[in-house]
Amino acid sequence: MAERKPYLLRLDPATLDALQRWAAAELRSLNAQIEFLLRRALQEAGRLPKDPGAAPARRVSRRPGG
Repeated sequence: MAERKPYLLRLDPATLDALQRWAAAELRSLNAQIEFLLRRALQEAGRLPKDPGAAPARRVSRRPGG
């Protein structure tokens, strides 16, 4: 299984409540629901890496003088 990194996410109470209800309706944990929605959004935007467990390639800035 891919390494998981903790990340603090601040949400307004109404958004959190809506996500919790949605997760419960789909029999997922809140964390799994958020991951599912983020992965789906990345896929729809064409930004999901080919290997979902792999981190996306980092781009290196090539600024002059830096």
